[in-house]
Amino acid sequence: MQISVSGHHIEVTESLRTFVESKFEKLERHFDHVTDVHVVLTVEKLNQKAEATVQISGAKLFAEDTQEDMYVAIDKLVDKLDRQIIKHKEKTSSHR
Repeated sequence: MQISVSGHHIEVTESLRTFVESKFEKLERHFDHVTDVHVVLTVEKLNQKAEATVQISGAKLFAEDTQEDMYVAIDKLVDKLDRQIIKHKEKTSSHR
């Protein structure tokens, strides 16, 4: 899995980058075919926004979350993507 982290109106520090990488490794435990993750961290006045596009085999998933703390926004973003991946995996698996 290749993770790219970029910032908009924010400098992506090493601690933010390692936090994002450790959280997004959690996505591989449900679905092995996660190929590419692009994360954009944005600061808009008092709101911290995290959005991500995840490319898995045959589909692209997108989620975003806005909070007052960037770490909380990243955490909730990963939870949203985790639910989407589980839902996608259930759709593609055979239910015989």
